[in-house]
Amino acid sequence: MTALLTLEGVSKSFGGLNALRDVGFSVAANEIFAIIGPNGAGKTTLFNCIAGAIPPSSGTIRFAGQRIDGRRPHEICSLGLVRTFQIVKPFRGMTVLENVKVAAFSRHPAARAAEIAARRVIERLDMVELAEVDADELNVAQLRRLEIARALATEPKMLLLDEALAGLTATETTVMCDIIRRLPEQGIAVIVVEHSIPVVSSLCSRAVVITFGEVLVEGPTRQVIADPRVQEAYLGKAEA
Repeated sequence: MTALLTLEGVSKSFGGLNALRDVGFSVAANEIFAIIGPNGAGKTTLFNCIAGAIPPSSGTIRFAGQRIDGRRPHEICSLGLVRTFQIVKPFRGMTVLENVKVAAFSRHPAARAAEIAARRVIERLDMVELAEVDADELNVAQLRRLEIARALATEPKMLLLDEALAGLTATETTVMCDIIRRLPEQGIAVIVVEHSIPVVSSLCSRAVVITFGEVLVEGPTRQVIADPRVQEAYLGKAEA
C-alpha cells in the first residue's frame, strides 16, 4: 500500500486533558477509510489536527510526501487535503452555484474559470436543478451535498468527511453513500467519521477505532467491527 496520509505518534493536549495519545495509521490513495469510536473518543480533534485547525502537541502528519502538522488549513488545502464539517455553514444569501464557486477560486483565480469548475462539480453531484437556489432554502440533505460540493471544488486528493450522513433519512443516506463510493474512481481518497456501523461496513475497506484518544484497533473493516474490544467499547462489557 502506498500511503497518501501517514500519522505517527500524534498526541494533543488541552491543558491537563489528553485528547489524543500516540495515534498512528496510514491511508492509501483512492481508499475509503473510516475513523470510528464512541462519542468523545477524540475523532473530531483528530480531524482538526489533520486539517490544520489545531496543531498536534507532538507527533508527525505527512500528506503526499510532505509534513503538514502545524501548517495552516489553507496551506493544507492547497496540497489537496480538505475537510467538511458536521455543522454545515454555507454562505447565506448566496446561491448553490455561488457557494461552490467561492471554493473553486482556490484553484481557479479567474471568475469564468471558477464558475466552469463549480458547474462541473454541481453536475457531478446531481445538483444542477439547485444551482440558482439560495442556500438558505436548502433542506438538510441538500446542505450536506452542498458541503461536499464546496470541498470537491478545491480539487482535493483526499476528502475528510465529518459525519456527512448525520440527520439524513435512509433514502438520503443511500444517495450520499453512492456519491462517496464514486470518489475514489475520480482519484479522491476519503476518510469518514461515522457512527453508523452498517454504513462503515458498506463503504470502507479499512477502519481505525479511537477510544479515549488512543487507537484501539486498526485493520480491514469487518475484522475491526467484529473485534471483541470494539464491541465492548461501543456496547459495554457484558455482566458475568
